[in-house]
Amino acid sequence: MGATSRPLDTTIEVVTPENIAFEYQLAGPFRRLPAYLIDILVRYGIIAALALTLVFVVGMIDVDILGSFAFGAGLVSYFLISWFYGAAMETYFNGRTVGKWMFGIRVIDVDGCPITGRRAIIRNLLRIADLAPMSTLPSLAMDMPPMLFIPTGIVGMISVICTRRMQRLGDIAAGTMVIVDEKTWRLPVAKIEDPRVAPLASFIPGDYLVSRSMARTLAIYAERRHYLTPGRRAEIARHLAIPLIERFEFVSDVDFDLLMLALYYRTFLADPSDEPADLGPLAGYSPLRRDQNRAIPAAI
Repeated sequence: MGATSRPLDTTIEVVTPENIAFEYQLAGPFRRLPAYLIDILVRYGIIAALALTLVFVVGMIDVDILGSFAFGAGLVSYFLISWFYGAAMETYFNGRTVGKWMFGIRVIDVDGCPITGRRAIIRNLLRIADLAPMSTLPSLAMDMPPMLFIPTGIVGMISVICTRRMQRLGDIAAGTMVIVDEKTWRLPVAKIEDPRVAPLASFIPGDYLVSRSMARTLAIYAERRHYLTPGRRAEIARHLAIPLIERFEFVSDVDFDLLMLALYYRTFLADPSDEPADLGPLAGYSPLRRDQNRAIPAAI
């Protein structure tokens, strides 16, 4: 993974091991702060709803021992929700919390991959360090007792401003960054003229769903492959094609470049309402391993 940033810009470029570059717009502090405030409201709303539910249940049953149980359960729930709400949301909702979703941002790894549970836990547990130093209420109101603390977030703000990926301390430790979640992007218009592509695409399982990152990879690959030598195409496509060959149960000698074009064709160019592709001389051929004994009129 390599990354470079542009001067006076919030765009960062991430280069994958396959030498395919993606550009992300980093989310600055003034976009992340309101998202965090929304998450605080959501978090305490959940805690309040849970507390009211426990009070209602204890009141309905009217058993003394349940009062102590409800109090203990409330403390445990408060701890879990306060410390692990963000980690759970980011793990299971593709790097988003409610606040991040509302403001169009999400968390990813610095290599452009979706955030993992371990990284989400690390960045959220270290949030307390980013909120330092703490300020007591008497500094704002002298008649208040010094028992409540207000996080200033100065440490996190300085870290975001001084790092090229706009990372707070939790992001640096976890290897993550916060980006603007792109809503739309222009579909590719690369032309596919190889007559073998459509027949091979017809063997890709209909239930295979192309992820957003894979779709972007296919688009970039199809656009730039004309500038690459056949050997370089095979080298780049190999990293993506081998897992697909195993998943689709294709024979191992399927051309890597051709498989990428077939998946590109099925993702962007094929229309489900179109008539089945004319296989021509490839009629009767199957790239599936279970059909290896069938006649092969032409190799793919």
